[in-house]
Amino acid sequence: MFCPLIATLIAVLLSCSLSLSDLIASSPELMVHMGDSALLGCKFQSTEEKPLIKVDWLFSSGEHVKNEYVMYYYSNLSVPVGRFKNRARLVGDILRSDGSLLLENVQEADRGNFSCEIRRQGENVVVKKKVQVHVLPELLREFEVHVGDSAQMGCVFHSTEKKQMTEVRWTFSSGQGAKEESVLHYDYKFNKPMGYPQGQGRFQNRVALVGDTFHNDASIMLQRVKVSDQGNYTCRIYLGNVVFRKTMTLQAIQKDSRSTSGPEGLGGNQLVIIVGIICTTLLLLPVLILIVKRSHRNTSSVNSTAMVKSLEKTGMDTPEKHIYFSVPPWDVGEEEPSGQSEATYMTMYPILPSLRSDPNNSLEKKSSARTLKTEPTF
Repeated sequence: MFCPLIATLIAVLLSCSLSLSDLIASSPELMVHMGDSALLGCKFQSTEEKPLIKVDWLFSSGEHVKNEYVMYYYSNLSVPVGRFKNRARLVGDILRSDGSLLLENVQEADRGNFSCEIRRQGENVVVKKKVQVHVLPELLREFEVHVGDSAQMGCVFHSTEKKQMTEVRWTFSSGQGAKEESVLHYDYKFNKPMGYPQGQGRFQNRVALVGDTFHNDASIMLQRVKVSDQGNYTCRIYLGNVVFRKTMTLQAIQKDSRSTSGPEGLGGNQLVIIVGIICTTLLLLPVLILIVKRSHRNTSSVNSTAMVKSLEKTGMDTPEKHIYFSVPPWDVGEEEPSGQSEATYMTMYPILPSLRSDPNNSLEKKSSARTLKTEPTF
């Protein structure tokens, strides 16, 4: 009698043990930049797929803090509540025991633990799973790029589930109400970027996919930025039925005119100023030449006058020296034929140095040959 009861009890314990194994779930951590979206996975791990009849998501900012509802699902209806009303939606496949949540526009206040509680149809076991979310500073969404430079625009999808993105689309719009044009299209099936046909599209050969597609990174690099590239760029990442979207704004600015050469780097006012300076210089050039000539002439005249005065002053400071010579008188003992004594006079003549230096000078010979003139004394 007790054997059937024991067998039944063992079967119940085994079923409970199997159910308890389904309750064990990991608690992953997820790094999300503020303003981005995040996929918080919550899937019932079982070989048997059953639809979910209950899904609850709750949030707690820390220990001993009251939980607040993020959203709940009941009777084929998902309802986000509170401050998550316009930012949370159920994206998991309910029919396949998947109650994953997409949290959009992550905020600083979303830092904490998100918990999901799911229950499958025909079962009373509730499976719980936690995801710890860390909020990082917001990435730049509006940035300036100089014309001619390159711009890298990031687009990364954060998820606790290892899902391979199936498609990436980048579009461009110059402003509100403007028609979108394709920048880049990536299809995982072809494993290569798909864009405009060859020879069409102004982004052709200027944009490249630089992100790691295996880690849901769809970042692109736009090369040789033009003024017409200024506007809004939208990235869309597809992971099955989940779509992540991010928009950023690019402003193309001209480089500093001091670092550019040629008329392209000059503004309208600068060009007018330069032209005015050139015209004024051409008009004043003859006047400047005349002033320079007169100044040069006056300088030459002053130099000539100063040189003449200097020579005159030198002549006055160093007067010419005269050299005299004496003619010896007649001997006293000698007498004139007349026998009378006469007084002796000596006449001195100046001899220039130039004349004296010349031994053949006739003037010097005449002077030395002169005789003394005597007059009788009574």
